[in-house]
Amino acid sequence: MSGVNEIRSTFLDYFRKNGHEVVSSSPLVPRNDPTLMFTNAGMVQFKNVFTGLEKRPYTTATTAQKCVRAGGKHNDLDNVGYTARHHTFFEMLGNFSFGDYFKANAIELAWNLITKEFGLDAKRLLVTVYHTDDEAFDLWKKIAGLSDDKIIRIPTSDNFWAMGDTGPCGPCSEIFYDHGDHIWGGPPGSPEEDGDRFIEIWNLVFMQYEQVTKDERIDLPRPSIDTGMGLERVAAVLQGRHDNYDIDLFRALISASEEATGVKAEGEHRGSHRVIADHLRSSAFLIADGVLPSNEGRGYVLRRIMRRAMRHAQLLGARDPLLFKLLPALIQQMGRAYPELVRAESLISETLKLEENRFRKTLERGLSLLSDATGTLHKGDMLDGETAFKLYDTYGFPLDLTQDALRAREIGVDISGFTDAMQRQKAEARSHWTGSGDKATETIWFELKEKHGATEFLGYDTETAEGVVQAIVRDGKAVDSASAGEQIQVVVNQTPFYGESGGQMGDTGVISTDNAKLNVSDTQKKGEGVFVHIATVTEGMLKVGDAAALTVDHDRRSRLRSNHSATHLLHEALREVLGTHVAQKGSLVAPERLRFDVSHPKPMSAEELQKVEDMANAIILQNAPVTTRLMSVDDAIAEGAMALFGEKYGDEVRVVAMGKAIEGPKAGKPYSIELCGGTHVNATGDIGLVRVLGESAVGAGVRRVEAVTGEVARAYLAEQDDRVKTLAGALKVQPAEVVSRVEALIDERRKLEKELADAKRRLAMGGGQGGSAGDFREIGGVKFMGKALNGIDAKDLKGLADEGKASLGSGVVTLIGVSEDGKASAVVAVTPDLVDRFSAVDLVRIASVALGGKGGGGRPDMAQAGGPDGAKANEALEAVAAVLSA
Repeated sequence: MSGVNEIRSTFLDYFRKNGHEVVSSSPLVPRNDPTLMFTNAGMVQFKNVFTGLEKRPYTTATTAQKCVRAGGKHNDLDNVGYTARHHTFFEMLGNFSFGDYFKANAIELAWNLITKEFGLDAKRLLVTVYHTDDEAFDLWKKIAGLSDDKIIRIPTSDNFWAMGDTGPCGPCSEIFYDHGDHIWGGPPGSPEEDGDRFIEIWNLVFMQYEQVTKDERIDLPRPSIDTGMGLERVAAVLQGRHDNYDIDLFRALISASEEATGVKAEGEHRGSHRVIADHLRSSAFLIADGVLPSNEGRGYVLRRIMRRAMRHAQLLGARDPLLFKLLPALIQQMGRAYPELVRAESLISETLKLEENRFRKTLERGLSLLSDATGTLHKGDMLDGETAFKLYDTYGFPLDLTQDALRAREIGVDISGFTDAMQRQKAEARSHWTGSGDKATETIWFELKEKHGATEFLGYDTETAEGVVQAIVRDGKAVDSASAGEQIQVVVNQTPFYGESGGQMGDTGVISTDNAKLNVSDTQKKGEGVFVHIATVTEGMLKVGDAAALTVDHDRRSRLRSNHSATHLLHEALREVLGTHVAQKGSLVAPERLRFDVSHPKPMSAEELQKVEDMANAIILQNAPVTTRLMSVDDAIAEGAMALFGEKYGDEVRVVAMGKAIEGPKAGKPYSIELCGGTHVNATGDIGLVRVLGESAVGAGVRRVEAVTGEVARAYLAEQDDRVKTLAGALKVQPAEVVSRVEALIDERRKLEKELADAKRRLAMGGGQGGSAGDFREIGGVKFMGKALNGIDAKDLKGLADEGKASLGSGVVTLIGVSEDGKASAVVAVTPDLVDRFSAVDLVRIASVALGGKGGGGRPDMAQAGGPDGAKANEALEAVAAVLSA
């Protein structure tokens, strides 16, 4: 009894014999939880039963639930192929009690199953309980006969489950299997708990409380049970394997992949076969449950999964679509347990084949963009993590695809930067798709999108428009009306207000109806195309269904347009001055200023920035019209438009062109062409003037450029001119002479600072170079110079110690520098003739201990350390002296 299918059936049969209703797996798209992207646990389909909203004809149940974790809050996609236990698709075995039995029965049922039915050695098992759950601790001792050291109390949230901020919750008890001491790792709660020796195979949740508020928790009248056992994990244990991918199910899928590609699952190809096997399962089951690849939502996650597998197929040398050829092997393994795979076989096969053919074209484009982004990188360089992530997120390239594409050139990827970008994306995803039971106020915008459709944006052509109020949201909830003084969020069917995106801030302005007036302080895009006006009712009462007049703040919008158009011109100027490797990495278009990040491996010189500014202003002076067109992405790129990393484009895109190139191969052609959904000036002359304020580093290989335009730029230059005039007056020189006069003053200051430092050093050492003959004492036949020095920088101690050695000729010098905050730095120097007897490293560590520190290091003839207690300087000197006298 070790095959996956047999383990699954044994589990379900065991609980059926013990009075549980065997319930079929629910679909991967949850039917009862709009906040959840995919079903990710067995309890999802019973959520409303646990909360009392739904009644079923049974009080106990058992399931084998298909689950996906590849998007939103629960996302294991990036680990698949590189660890022993991560999957995008997995099966969760579970048993549930809805107010029927509780801890004692749950523990007894679990222990009997794994030790008797599954036959696991009890000596290899240990359990955890929540640290205050004495009841569970005693039950494990009584029922399983476990000793105290095999029942580990865990005080963290790892062993306390909650459905959300409020609602059912309770302590957990996890069962772990010990794979043996030949594998590194420690038991849960130990410093080595992240090792692979002890593996969790089952989690029992004792749902006994209700969280009423943040600070109030009460007992549930009918405590319940929710458990989860990963089928793949327990199969590995029962089959004597430590790696989930070595179980019979995966071996069959990997064998089919090996046969289809002619490449063994060994060495560098091992991970690719594993990715293909795992992603085939998730792709097939998602398609069977009605999800199809697309550019948004669940379909987008599916597309990313499929394309990751398809890329690995290409890495294995597959020249034709591969995944659909492996589908029969999957159906053979899982079709009996999940007949939906058999019913949807034709749809799954055709979808896999079509998507893989499409992906080959996308791959060519993505690799071309990667080539552009790394054009100036050389052997040993690193691609910045932001670029790697945007390739991943925008074009479906997983990190390992990018790494593989650069491996031949021996170029690495900034993993830390990639991880940071990933975390930011996950945080954003969680704001749209939160976990089961969590409060997810953002989901209201998805509901409104489904009810009313996306908001139609009219703001490219007008700053005023009429619309109908479709929804009013206050404190995260839809309401029918709002009165004066209330802060609300308003959705209308059409709007001239631009919703913040692409770096451009949202519009502000006024909304008015026959009975109300609102000040709009911001506009945001929510829920896949819903424009949300953040507003305060200043007069009257607003109601859903009201006809409304919407007016954008014209002056603010004008400044936003100017700054946005200026980013395009500066972007192109930077590419001309620095090279075509430059690509925009993010931007902020505000009314007062603009900033954007670009890929560039080093700081920009003042001359380069000036040239960029001059080129942009030359195009502004052309006063050339700014044109926009709608076209397909492929056609736009074919015409030279830049597709910016991080932007997701639909089938039809907006292409913005401005200016005429003055020289070079583009002379006479559009100067700047970009895919952009923002608002822009009508002609380049409307920008007025652009002034680059400066540039700085924001990450590996990424520079940030900041600038101002129009009236703000003019005011900035006027202010700078006033400053120069004021400074010239203070220096009693003409404005043109300010720079040379300041440079002379700086030079004078440096000379004075050096003279002062030299004077301090001489004073500290007794008034002469290195001290005098009377500055040392003889200890055990060894000359010892020991001094405690106040007001001397730590960086100067080594130089003083060298001078001390020179004055001694033969001996040991120990200097303790005490800073103004009472901390100490210690330096010990030993002359060459004594290094065989005394090590400066050993001596300085003795001094450090006396100063309240530890450690220190250097060479046998010179070492340095520190300590927090400068008041012990003399004790530190005597501690070193004591060693010399020993």
